[in-house]
Amino acid sequence: MSIDRTPFVVPGAPPAIGPYVHAVASGGLLFCSGQIPLDPESGELVGETPAEQARQCLENLAAVCEGAGARLADAVRCTVYLTDMAAFGDVNEVYGSFFPEDPPARLALGVAALPKGALVEVEAVVALRVDRAAPKA
Repeated sequence: MSIDRTPFVVPGAPPAIGPYVHAVASGGLLFCSGQIPLDPESGELVGETPAEQARQCLENLAAVCEGAGARLADAVRCTVYLTDMAAFGDVNEVYGSFFPEDPPARLALGVAALPKGALVEVEAVVALRVDRAAPKA
């Protein structure tokens, strides 16, 4: 029995800080691991404010999508984790700039803490184009 599961470790995204891959393609969808605002080269947190950190999270997610042969613009659902829900408006403004047309469904949650002391983390489920199969990792 064959399993439709292709994992991706993307060179242009920050290295995983745990036992996980950047994304897994299965059933026409790309399930992207949550991204915190790490600089892909240094591995250090980027941004002092939740809005600045959200931008880096989304840039990292875009890199994961591109490395897996997809586009963040094709996200069908995103989840945004915030350590301070008072920053929702500022984060929402940055988030909206990544999805100017046809934004995906979204869930925003307040959490007590995030890895490495990040203020924001964003994950996504992205539709893969049906006219091509996901490339092998």
